[in-house]
Amino acid sequence: VSLTRKALEDTGLSTKNIDRCKNMFVLGVLYWLYSLPIDTTIETLKTKFKNKETIADANIKAVKAGYNFGDETEMFSQHGRYTVAPAKKKAGVYRRVTGNEASAIGLTAAAKKAGLQLFLGSYPITPASEILQTLSGLKKWGVKTFQAEDEIAGVLTSIGASYGGALAATNTSGPGLALKAEGLGLAVMLELPLVVVNVQRGGPSTGLPTKPEQSDLFIAMFGRHGDAPVPVIAATSPVDCFYAAYEAAKIAVEYMTPVICLTDGYLALSSEPMLIPSPEELASITPKFAKERKADDPPYLPYKRDERGVREWANPGTTGLEHRVGGLEKQNETGHVSHDPMNHELMTKLRAEKVERVIDLVPDQTIDNGPEKGDLLVLGWGSTYGAIKIAVEQALQGGCSVAHAHMRYINPMPKNLGEILGNYKKVLIPENNNGQLIHLIRDKFQIEPIGFSKVQGLPFNEMEIEAKITDILKEL
Repeated sequence: VSLTRKALEDTGLSTKNIDRCKNMFVLGVLYWLYSLPIDTTIETLKTKFKNKETIADANIKAVKAGYNFGDETEMFSQHGRYTVAPAKKKAGVYRRVTGNEASAIGLTAAAKKAGLQLFLGSYPITPASEILQTLSGLKKWGVKTFQAEDEIAGVLTSIGASYGGALAATNTSGPGLALKAEGLGLAVMLELPLVVVNVQRGGPSTGLPTKPEQSDLFIAMFGRHGDAPVPVIAATSPVDCFYAAYEAAKIAVEYMTPVICLTDGYLALSSEPMLIPSPEELASITPKFAKERKADDPPYLPYKRDERGVREWANPGTTGLEHRVGGLEKQNETGHVSHDPMNHELMTKLRAEKVERVIDLVPDQTIDNGPEKGDLLVLGWGSTYGAIKIAVEQALQGGCSVAHAHMRYINPMPKNLGEILGNYKKVLIPENNNGQLIHLIRDKFQIEPIGFSKVQGLPFNEMEIEAKITDILKEL
């Protein structure tokens, strides 16, 4: 602060306003330390404060003062300055996006690809509100948003929009996902497409609203009464939120089911450059709408299924497609209300089998880094990707027999995941929860993974994971 005040003492600004420039002084020091030019920042400040010339000049002066301070004092002379080479990136159009913005754009792209209107029924909640804010600015793309009075109304309006033939979505965080549970059960019973983007935060209850966590995995998997399975996928980076939301929409539309897409506060509020894909690069999304029926056609069967177990989508008002809707159990094929015990068991199995068949869209699990067989596999999901990636890279450089695999598809899991797990002596699962994925892996594959939990409202860093890898390998 004192250095900033000294540098700006002749600007005529108040001490309070001068102190607000201290971050620019520090930024100047960092530019010097990493041998980076300050020209872009100077132009940005001129643009940002074009109507406040005095403020712009003060910030520019602070940046230059910080840079010169680093240069004149050689404050890091023992280690020298650093040089960061330009990133190697593909040619194309880039834009910087947060995870929340990427989720919103992914949903919009999916709606366009499917030829559907996007509807978001939402209620503001930290840290997911930016999705609603972003989509509300995309009206020119045919996006409709509705800010409901509460979380329950948010999901129910989305179900109504889905019934009307729109690509419907809702966004929330842990407390809101709990409130939406009954609505999600209704969407499962109706077999309508719905995307739920759940931006996880510290819980339970109000918990840590501004801190990331991965503790909503169980509620995503099981948080509905009755047997009501839904597909669950998880994004790994801010940019990957685009692709995760897009894939969730594809699964929802093509399998007529709600899908939960998990991100978290760390991904949602972080940003990175995104290479904008061309429409041709994105997978097709094909809704299957029932066609208009003539008077002499057989009666419409709204719950008659194709070979995948998927029913057709019926647009309200289409001639001949009149049928009952609601949360009461459906009679197989006809959709009439049914209390028959054997029919209920059949319908429960049919809904579950349909979700299991989503595995046909799920690619095989891959090894991100390391040997295909070895001593230790570090298995992650969601936002732990970066920390695990670097930790495993460093361990490999040290000669360790370790590999990294990262799960994107939580339900259903990839067909070859069990085979991969069996190729390693031990499996380590770092999670920002108390070991929820461990329970799922143990239950499905009858192995005993090693848990590594961090529930502090903070993401892992690579040093923590690398130290855990070292400790495990020492015991083998």
